[in-house]
Amino acid sequence: MTMADNLEQMLAEADFDIVGLLRNNQTGAKAHGATVPEISNWRDEQWAMRHGAALLDLSQQLVELRIEGPDALKLLTETMVNSPGTLTVNRAIHYVSATLYGHVIGDGIVHPLADEEFLYVGRAPAANWLTYQAQKFGYDAEITGVPRQHGSWRFRMVGPHAVKVIQKLGGPSPDRIERFRLSTMQVGTKTVQSMGLATIGSPGIEIWGPYEDHDYIRDTILQAGEEFGLTPVGSRALPSANLESGRLSGPLPAIYSGEQIRDYRKWLDADSYEATCSIGGSFVGDQIEDYYLTPWELGYGPLVEFDHDFHGADALKESAEDKDKLRNKVTLEWYADDVKTIVGSMFEPEGEQYKFFDLPDASYATASYDRVVDADGCLVGLSLFTGYSWNEKKALSLATVGPQVPMGAELQVIWGEENGGTNKPTTEPHKQIGARAIVSPAPFSPVSQSAHIKGWRAS
Repeated sequence: MTMADNLEQMLAEADFDIVGLLRNNQTGAKAHGATVPEISNWRDEQWAMRHGAALLDLSQQLVELRIEGPDALKLLTETMVNSPGTLTVNRAIHYVSATLYGHVIGDGIVHPLADEEFLYVGRAPAANWLTYQAQKFGYDAEITGVPRQHGSWRFRMVGPHAVKVIQKLGGPSPDRIERFRLSTMQVGTKTVQSMGLATIGSPGIEIWGPYEDHDYIRDTILQAGEEFGLTPVGSRALPSANLESGRLSGPLPAIYSGEQIRDYRKWLDADSYEATCSIGGSFVGDQIEDYYLTPWELGYGPLVEFDHDFHGADALKESAEDKDKLRNKVTLEWYADDVKTIVGSMFEPEGEQYKFFDLPDASYATASYDRVVDADGCLVGLSLFTGYSWNEKKALSLATVGPQVPMGAELQVIWGEENGGTNKPTTEPHKQIGARAIVSPAPFSPVSQSAHIKGWRAS
C-alpha cells in the first residue's frame, strides 16, 4: 500500500515506471452515472436512445465547479483551447484543456451564468486542472466544488420521440432547440435550467436544478413521457450513447510527465482520479507519453483556436502544421465471427480463454488502449473504447488511426493483455487474440461491402 501523499510521490515510489503503475492500478472500469445498472434492460434502453425516447440520469456522473470572480473569464481563457469569443451568456461551450506540451488533459461543458460567473460540468481531470490553476497562479477567482449529492440533479432527454415529451412538459419545439443554447423551462411546479443538445438524428435537451428536487423532477418527466414510451436509462447502457455518437470521453490525462507540470502532480492527492485511474488493453508503450493524445486525435481539432494565449498554444501550433499527419478518430466495426470466438471461449473449458468481453461496455480499466494493427502486424492506431450496440447488432470501437489508413480498410484489434494479463482486479488469466475490424466513420455508419479493403497493406 502506498504511503505517498500525492501523485508525484506515488510515481517516485514506483521508480517512475508510470506505464507499469497505471496498467496495474487496482481501479477497474469507470462507473457511469446512474446508480442503477439496468432499469428495464440495457437492450431496450439502448434502443430507446436511438429510436424512441430515453431519460438519462447524469446526477451522479459529473463533477460540478462554480467559478466566480473578476478573473473567472481569464482563468477559463488561459486554460482552454477554445476561442474566448465563444463564451457568451446563454451559450455553453465544449471546454477542452491541454498541457504546455499540447496534449489533452480533459474536457467538459462550461456554462456562462453571468459576466463573472461560470459553471463547469464534466469529468474530474479538467476540473482538477482548473482548480489547481486558480489556486497556484493567483487568479482573482473562487472555485467551489459542489458535492454530487448536494449539487444539481441533471437529466438528459434524447431520442427521436424525446421532443414530444419536452413539448408536453412545456419546453421548446424542435426547431427552437439549439445545441448548447441555455434557457429555462417548466417541469411541473419547478422552473429548471436547460441546454439544447444535438443527438444522432434528433434534437435533445439537458436540464438541471437543485438536488433536493431530483425525485420530483424524475417522476414528473416519466409521467409526462409514459404515453410516448419514455425509457429511463441505467448505467450499463449509458456509455453506448458515446459509442454510437462517436464521442471519445475519458482519455488518459496527459499529466504524468514533464518538468513544467511537476508541481501539479505534487498538488494532486494520492486518492485523486489521476492517481487511482488505470490503463487496460494490449498496447504497452515504452513511455507514458505514448498514451497522450492531441485534440486532433480525439476529434477536438475544430475547437482549437489561436486567437488567444493559452496553455499549450505554442505546442499545438506546431501540431497544427502537421495535423494531416496525425491520427484521426474513426469507428472500428468488429467482425461478428471474431467476437463470437472471443465470447465463445467461455464455453470451451479445454480451449483458449480470451479476455472477457462484457456487454454492452467491454471496458475493464479507467482508460482503454488496445493495439490496432494492419495485415503486416504494424501498429497503425489505438482502440480507445469498445462495446456492443444492440441497435447495430455489432461490436464497435472508437479508435484513432493514422491518416494513411483508408475508410473501409480491414485491420485487427489486438484484444487482451500480454502474458496472461496484468494484475488489475478486472483482468482474469487469458490469451490475446486479433479481432478483425472494418474502418468506419465516427459517428458510426456501416461501410458498404464493396468498399472493404481486405487485409489492408499486407506485404
